[in-house]
Amino acid sequence: MLKLLGRSNAYNVRKVLWLLGELGLPFEQEEWGRGYRPTSEPGFLALNPLGTVPVLVDGEVVLRESHVILRYLAARDRATHLLPEAPAARARVEQWMDWAAYDMTLAMKGAYLGGELGLAPWSDPWAVARGRAEYAQGMGRVDAALAGGIPYLDGEEFTLADILVGFLVHRWFSMKGIERTAVPALAGYYERLSQRPAYRRHIRNGLP
Repeated sequence: MLKLLGRSNAYNVRKVLWLLGELGLPFEQEEWGRGYRPTSEPGFLALNPLGTVPVLVDGEVVLRESHVILRYLAARDRATHLLPEAPAARARVEQWMDWAAYDMTLAMKGAYLGGELGLAPWSDPWAVARGRAEYAQGMGRVDAALAGGIPYLDGEEFTLADILVGFLVHRWFSMKGIERTAVPALAGYYERLSQRPAYRRHIRNGLP
């Protein structure tokens, strides 16, 4: 059986939990990380020398990095509706995944870690202001992409792109310090995702 190591309230762990829920895959979970067993323990470092969560154990396969784990699980389960096999179709999904991972990471750190949690060094006023501005710009771009009436980022079908971006959208609407302009397509997308039981359980579950 699959085993997932990482605390259930961790950002990167929650993405994997969401996908596991979408796929209906049975798994065991061990809580590791802040507030739980320290990832500095030798047993954990033997699985992931970086000491980060999540870690997925599938028999002899041991993986770290949430986006790698998402791709692996989709391929393992032959979930081509989530991650297509055709190169062009797959690239359309992965371009959103990479955008969420790279373009939005610093924005989220400034807006959320700094602006909401007050964690240094992201709590520097410049970092907070810059993060919030970039986050707003990013959400505006998602709103524009959805404005043509498509239900999901790749069109009619829910994909891994929506797992990565859908979590960012939840955090955007959950943060208290953000000034939001009207984003009707984004708001509709958020409510559409919220109809999915796994999203409600692991993402829109009372945590930002």
